Order: sequence, then C-alpha cells, then structure tokens
Amino acid sequence: MPDDGLLRVLHPLRQPPRPPGWNHAELAGLLEDAPLAPAAVLLALRPAGDGTQVLFTRRVAHLRQHAGQVSFPGGRCDREDAGALATALRESEEEIGLTAAQVRPIGYLDCFDTISGYCVTPVVARIAPGFVARPNPDEVAEVFEVPLAWLREPANHIARRVEYRGHMRTLHEFNYGPHRIWGATAGILLNLLQRLEP
Repeated sequence: MPDDGLLRVLHPLRQPPRPPGWNHAELAGLLEDAPLAPAAVLLALRPAGDGTQVLFTRRVAHLRQHAGQVSFPGGRCDREDAGALATALRESEEEIGLTAAQVRPIGYLDCFDTISGYCVTPVVARIAPGFVARPNPDEVAEVFEVPLAWLREPANHIARRVEYRGHMRTLHEFNYGPHRIWGATAGILLNLLQRLEP
C-alpha cells in the first residue's frame, strides 16, 4: 500500500488525535472515574514481496498486565517523552530493538481506551525492510508478522457480543495460525482496516 493512501486516512503527524478513544462509549460503566493513563503503540508496516506485513509481538507470560497476549510494541508514556510518537519509538527500541533510524512515521489512528486504564495513541509507520527483531526477553516472547491483505479479508475478522461485568461488549478477534489477536490490539487494528475501506 503506497504512503499517499495512508496519509489520506490517518491523522497527520503534526496533529495527533485527542482523547477519548473511538471506543469510549462502548466502555461506559466499565472504566474507573480516574483519568486514563496515556500510552502509545507502533503499528509497524513492512514491505514484503508484493504486499505489506504488519508487525506484532507476543508478550511474555509473567508480566503483570496482558501476559502472553499479542500486542503492538508500545507502552505507557513517560514524563520525559515528547508525545505519543516519542513513546512509541522508545518502547519499540526497548522491546524489539527497532531504532528510530529504521522507522518512517506516517500518521496516527484514533485513540483507543482500554479497560485496564489506558488511552492508547497508535502511531502508524513504515519500518526498514531489513529490520531484524531483537526481542527483549523480559517483555517479549515472540515477534511475528501478518500480511495486511489477510487482515483485510472480512472472513478473517471475528466479532461477537459478550457480557462483561454486567455490560454487553463487542469483542474483535483475528486468528492467524497459532496467534490469537484480540483485545486492544484487535480494536486498534480494526480502526486501521475501517479507515482503509474504499
């Protein structure tokens, strides 16, 4: 997918999206009264053959939050970070060895709120074709990629209504081989896929 197509559907780098998340109404009654903590992730795209791959990580099993889940590189914003882009780049280098020099940011998706108390700003970027991941063993169990074309196939998207803490929610899921992509990661991915629809 050419960058000009992405530029048309993303928030520009000079104008990051503002909270609340696009899914905020869905979480009514499930969030605490306290403000959500700011966080950012990197939705990294890499050219592969005739298509584009999306990079994911699988978190190690002993983490306090979201242990063993598939995610995008990223995390909570530090006070020293100059914004969501800085957070996403810093966390990506810490987690998988992806340096800022290997990243070409394109724009932002809408913010996404999580029931774990974060408002996540997704940064969409191209990464160097030759990048070789070096997972941090304290945080990342595996790095893998999924073809964007596969993710865009409607048949590969599962949406189901479930009851959670007395409230009905829609859960989104993609199952690629042994990998279950769900939760916040699937929600952020869905925002990209909907924006890419003609």
